[in-house]
Amino acid sequence: MKLKVYEYKNCGTCRKATKYLDAKDISYDRIAIRDQAPSLDELEMMLGYLDGQLKKLFNTSGVDYRAGNFKDKINDMTKEQAFAELSSNGNLVKRPFVLGDGTGIVGFKEDVWNKLF
Repeated sequence: MKLKVYEYKNCGTCRKATKYLDAKDISYDRIAIRDQAPSLDELEMMLGYLDGQLKKLFNTSGVDYRAGNFKDKINDMTKEQAFAELSSNGNLVKRPFVLGDGTGIVGFKEDVWNKLF
């Protein structure tokens, strides 16, 4: 699987991540997360990389997260409920959301990315 980077063009963190990948000459496909949220299968894969921590899939600083009152809901949500919300609204997904062969990561912290790439 070629590296997929779900991003939002106005997200500074996403820009840092793609700049990092470009500097390392790593090939990837850009996907506009607001137009196409990760699929249920991709969310499942990422959850595995995040040790089953559902909350890490969510963009907890986003407007939609706050407006949907997910802070109070998230601890009682099933995985299926969380995936339904995330797959239907890319604004809720932590970004960048990056999947590749044997790897997955959300957000961008250069020291963590250096261990993966």
